[in-house]
This record gives sequence, C-alpha cells and structure tokens, in this order.
Amino acid sequence: MTINENYFPKITVIGLGYVGLPLAVALAKHFDVTGFDIDETRIEELHKGHDRTAELDESTLRSSSLHLTSNVDEISSCDIYIVTVPTPVTNVREPDLKPLTSASTTVGAVMQSGAIVVYESTVYPGVTEDHCAPILEKISGLTCGKDFFLGYSPERINPGDKVHTVDKITKVVAGQNKEVTEKLAYVYGKMNDGNIFKAASIKTAEAAKVIENTQRDINIAFVNELASIFSKLDISVYDVLDAAGTKWNFLNFQPGLVGGHCIGVDPYYLAYAAEKVGVEAKMTLAGRHTNELMGHFIANKVHTHLEKNSRSGARILVLGLTFKENVPDLRNTKVTDVIAALGVLGYDLDVHDPLADCQEAKDLYGIELFTSLDEVAKYDCVIGAVPHTGYCGFNASTFEKLLNPGGLVVDIKRIWHKEIVSSKYDYWTL
Repeated sequence: MTINENYFPKITVIGLGYVGLPLAVALAKHFDVTGFDIDETRIEELHKGHDRTAELDESTLRSSSLHLTSNVDEISSCDIYIVTVPTPVTNVREPDLKPLTSASTTVGAVMQSGAIVVYESTVYPGVTEDHCAPILEKISGLTCGKDFFLGYSPERINPGDKVHTVDKITKVVAGQNKEVTEKLAYVYGKMNDGNIFKAASIKTAEAAKVIENTQRDINIAFVNELASIFSKLDISVYDVLDAAGTKWNFLNFQPGLVGGHCIGVDPYYLAYAAEKVGVEAKMTLAGRHTNELMGHFIANKVHTHLEKNSRSGARILVLGLTFKENVPDLRNTKVTDVIAALGVLGYDLDVHDPLADCQEAKDLYGIELFTSLDEVAKYDCVIGAVPHTGYCGFNASTFEKLLNPGGLVVDIKRIWHKEIVSSKYDYWTL
C-alpha cells in the first residue's frame, strides 16, 4: 500500500540521549514532534540550547520546532511513539531491560487506540513483541495488533560522527503488519530522503541491529589478539596492519579498548538470546572476552616497561577517559580497566580529559579529572588512551613539558608515532 502525502502523524520520541535527540530534531523538520525525557535537568539544558552529548549545536536546537518536555501529560494521544532508551547489561552481563520496561509503562499509560509504538533500542530478537507488548497491553488496557501496533527501527547513531548522521543513513524499519511498515517507511523516509530498508519482520530487524555491533566486536577482538601475539615477537601490530592493509580486500580494523554502550554491550544480548534457544555463542563470547581483557594486557605492558627502567611506583598521566575519541560519553569506558589495574600495581595516576564531565567521572568511577595540562607536574609515564583531536597535536615540546627525562610514552591508539615523541623518551605502542 502507499501512504498518502496527507499523512501527518503526531510523534513523541521517548528518551533524548545520543539517539533520541538527533532523531527527534530530524523528524521535527517534517512532523509535529515532542521530545520526552524523565531527566528534568536534561530538558532544561536543551531549552537553553545546550546538548551535553555534543551531538547537536546550540543553533540547531534553537531553530528546531521540536517541543521538549518531561511532563507525561503532554505526550498523550500521539499517533506514533518512538522509544530510544538505553539497553545496558547487569553486573552479571545479562540484558538489563529496566529502562525499556519503564519507557513502555510510560507509553502504555498515555497512548490511545490506533497508536503505533516503535522501538529503536538495541535488543535481542523477540523483546519488542514478547517483553514490551505485554507491558503496553497491561498498562493501557488495549490489545496489541488490534487496538495498537508495534514497530522496530534499529538506531545507528555513531556518537561524534558528523558524517553518518540519522538523516543520511539507511533506516531499517519493520512493522507488525504491512500497513504499519509502510507508515514507518513513510515517516522515516521523509527524514532521510526515502533511504529505507523494509525488514522481513520485527524480529529480523532486532537481530540485524544486534549483529551489527557484535560483528565489529569480533573483528576488533581478532586484531587485539594479534596485538598480544605480536608483542611477544617484538613487533607492532600497527606496523603489521599497515603492510597487510595494502591488499585490496583486507579489513581495516584497529586494536584498542572496546567499550561504550553499543559494541561493549550488544554481544551479551546476542549471547543471551542464543542461550535461551540452547545455542552456545562461542565466537561471540570469545571475542568479548578478548576485548574485556585488553585493559589488563595494556596495564601489564606498561608495568613491564616501567620496571625495566627501574620506575616502579611511577607517576602516570592518563590522557583520555571517554569510551572513544571526540565525545564526552563515559558509559562503559574501558580506560578505567587500565587505570584500575595500574592502581593495584601501586602506581600514582592522574587522569585528564577535555571533553568528559568532571562530576560524571567522579560519580561513575570515583575519578577526579584534570581539565587542564597547564599546571601539571612532570610524570614518569604518559598514556595516550583516547585519541581526542586535542591530543593529536602534541609534539616533542609537549612531551618535554609533561615527562621526566627518560620517561615512557604509551601510545595505545598510535596517536603520535615514535618519531614525534623524540628519542629522549621510551616509546611503546600495541
């Protein structure tokens, strides 16, 4: 079926984080959209034009027609609800569906007959229909598939990426029936110029999302394993990748710390789903296990180099705390694994990050962040953990300011190369 151009649904986006806010602003260019978040402080900040995630600038926020609210009474009687809340894991690395449950409860309390509820949160196949639908039915008193309908459109936001924004990428959509699928294709298509893929089913779309990040995790795990092997052979995995990368079909995955709220989490959702149907996700979990150990591997290599130069108990400066470059996002960062392991080994560490929120770093990890390097004392070791743009401009004089004579530079992401650091200092990279 074809949706008429006069179709103009009233839309609410639930959750205004890295995913929900850019989506809501993009959709608001074409529809009547409300952005809802339970965090009143977040709403106040957005009203002032400040996006703490740094995904959108002030002018974009102020010029948008998006209505912002934390008042649930303002989101009743919408035609489409799009849920974009986080889906973390528990302490035992199983899916934590509490945010999804809470959001579904909120939607169920306000939606009316005929509503479509779309989920964008990353889940394992079956969550939308088997977990969320019963909550919506119970709270609303409506019947799924008769009085209201489900949809799924996996988010593909890459934090800090200003090229692959939500309005420029292919959007996968799936509805509970053909009419719902067509409506979602129309709505999302207005936002991204019709760049839509209609998945075979909601479960198919859920599965597609969860394997996207799992695939990356496994490939990075292989390169991290290579780093461990090649370190024993006294060669750099980066030098090996440079050479291998000259082949036309070589996949250019890079080693390092693999955390964050997607790649570091989604494999556990897939493994959980596999276990439920009696399948052991060996490769999926092996990759995640390899990446989980990377922080300890790096810490031990740092310790070995410092001990070799009789610098036990050295003062160390860690540059970068966020889970990836050029974003303020601290969720599930693996830099903390390096810091914790070195702390256990007796080292005195300071941490600097120009983008991370100091209070959030303290609340989440108990880390007091340095936000300036102007007044720091000299260190025995500097660890380049996150390749923020500001760090990429370091030169020999920068290291002379930061390091004691003969100090160690640990370049996890090969930000600088040995030649930039100068021969005055010991240099190690993966």
